[in-house]
Amino acid sequence: MEPDLPEDILYSPIAELGAMLRARKISSLELTEAYLSRLERYGAKFGAVVTITRELALREAKQADAEIKAGKIRGPLHGIPYGVKDLLATKGIPTTWGAKPYKDQVFDYDATVVEKLRAAGAVLVAKLAMVELAGGFGYNSADASFTGPGRTPWNRDFWSGGSSSGPGAAVAAAFVPFAIGSETSGSIITPAAYCGVSGLRPTYGRVSRHGAMALCWTLDKLGPMCRTANDCALVLAAIAGRDKLDPTSSARSFVYPEIEKGKRARRFRIGIVKDSTKSVQPEVKKNFEQSVEILKGFADIVPDVQFPDMPFGAAVGLIVGAEGASAFRDLIDSGKSSELQDPDDRWGGYSNAMTLAVDYLHAMRLRTPMKRAMEALYSQYDALIAPSRGTVSYPVGKPFELAYPGVGGGPPVIPAGNVVGQPAISVPNGFGENNLPTGIQFTGRIWSEARLCTIAAAYQKATDWHTKRPKLD
Repeated sequence: MEPDLPEDILYSPIAELGAMLRARKISSLELTEAYLSRLERYGAKFGAVVTITRELALREAKQADAEIKAGKIRGPLHGIPYGVKDLLATKGIPTTWGAKPYKDQVFDYDATVVEKLRAAGAVLVAKLAMVELAGGFGYNSADASFTGPGRTPWNRDFWSGGSSSGPGAAVAAAFVPFAIGSETSGSIITPAAYCGVSGLRPTYGRVSRHGAMALCWTLDKLGPMCRTANDCALVLAAIAGRDKLDPTSSARSFVYPEIEKGKRARRFRIGIVKDSTKSVQPEVKKNFEQSVEILKGFADIVPDVQFPDMPFGAAVGLIVGAEGASAFRDLIDSGKSSELQDPDDRWGGYSNAMTLAVDYLHAMRLRTPMKRAMEALYSQYDALIAPSRGTVSYPVGKPFELAYPGVGGGPPVIPAGNVVGQPAISVPNGFGENNLPTGIQFTGRIWSEARLCTIAAAYQKATDWHTKRPKLD
């Protein structure tokens, strides 16, 4: 039997949940029990969960309640339950990386992000499902995890997106108020779009990756997946910052909201990426165009912004393949990659391992002029926009390339932004085929997360797509 908390509470944004907790209208224990109940009832149906951390969660919730009662408030996340993608180490709890060869793997330490969230008073309720090895070996179907396909709560016959499949589904279905995902080349933006939630990919180096599975050291990023853009900013504030255990992490401060109180808000300057609605589904295009009209209420829109003519996609693919093969060399050499779920994953590591050093180094050298060119372009705008993906979610049980013949999978901003380490946020902007969500993504200069969240929050203030709820039964 589910605890007596209405869905209105479980679907509330973090700020509202926190206000209720601090006013002691609800307790962290009640809230945690309610989310645990939904995880236990629905989690497996949507391929969203690997491990439910009930004992730990109840202990952390009771501690949060005691501290809140004593007036020792740690911040906006105090007492708020959450889940993490199962590539983050959790002491004494399996960390499977979504892959059968690692299903019994247990670390004796917590990832820095988990430690920071504990320090913020958040309550860990689940390790959430993911595409095996974060998709580094080139999977070609939704069934690419030893826990089975991730399914979007809007239609269980369709994928929740990868590789942060569990976090996307769990937030959309109110199994958790927020989750931590990861992105190397689209793995936060895609499930955010397919599940109708808000997903923030931070600047490379903004968040420590200590304790996270390494797929691609020079591209991997950890970020929040939440109900709203404002929630994403609250979570990022808790997990951002320098970590001596991750030499790539930055001490650069993150302050949100970007616009200080008392200052007059100015109109933003937003560019539309040229050809970003070319070869996309009609509903995706329509929803994007309607979003642009809404943005015109508080922003000056510049059409047809041309990206530099550089091989962003090819560079990302080559770097991910080479670094992924290095990260999982033991798995490849041992032959245990044959135990992976997706057939393409079973041999993909071998082809990646054949990447020539000269090609990898050439791709890495290209990143400096790419970064320079993108910085010059983005310095003219507060954000550039495009559809988050070119289609709605792919059907489960069909190879990706057969899902929507002749329609592009997504705009060029995903590989381009990732290869130079830029931030992006995807928020829901409507529905397409089979009542499946679509998204709009805002991309910006390096370290511009606060501005992107401010713009996305303004868009969400003018729309209600982020308040829509799927029916689970």
